[in-house]
Amino acid sequence: MKKALSSTDILTKKYNLIKWDGSWYDNFKHPESRGVWFISGNSGNGKTAFMLQLAKALSKYGRVLYNSLEEGNSLTMQEAWKQQNVAECGRRIQLINESISELEIRLDKRQSPDIIIIDSWQYTDLNWERYLLLKRKYHNKLFIFNSQMDGSKPMGKTALRVQYDADLKIWVEGFKAFSKGRYLGPEWEKGYIIWKEGAIKYWGQSTNN
Repeated sequence: MKKALSSTDILTKKYNLIKWDGSWYDNFKHPESRGVWFISGNSGNGKTAFMLQLAKALSKYGRVLYNSLEEGNSLTMQEAWKQQNVAECGRRIQLINESISELEIRLDKRQSPDIIIIDSWQYTDLNWERYLLLKRKYHNKLFIFNSQMDGSKPMGKTALRVQYDADLKIWVEGFKAFSKGRYLGPEWEKGYIIWKEGAIKYWGQSTNN
């Protein structure tokens, strides 16, 4: 049985935080640098662009592995990589296309990546129990899952459970990304702008990051 925590234990514990600034802080505050984040939103709203922008922002705080299960090393991914100028981050961001079993072999190695973006959840073939095992085994890492949609909800019952479990939930719509819980920056209602021109066209108003 684990020790019960006192108020002193709770209030004096220190956490490793992602202390970004600017529009990242304004929308997502200073989240913990480990755990699970969950991104959802319909196709054509800027999710891939957002995930690559997010990868670049996070690469300042750890090495990022982008597991592109859906697109792989395709022409569309190459174009997105160029458009977001991911190459300027050097080897701090790397692209793979690996099953979860293959990914675990990579993560078991010394000096493995700190942050893993998986696109998308539906290609992992994980059930709830395997998800919990993965989360517990690599409890010091940050997993970010992108999800396909079924109407207004993540596709599949397990995806919905993972969304509820996630520390940070991000909804992407109209080329903006919105925090939907736990970490809310001072301007979270305005949303992080992924692509200004597209956001103005969609929302019908001028907006600034």
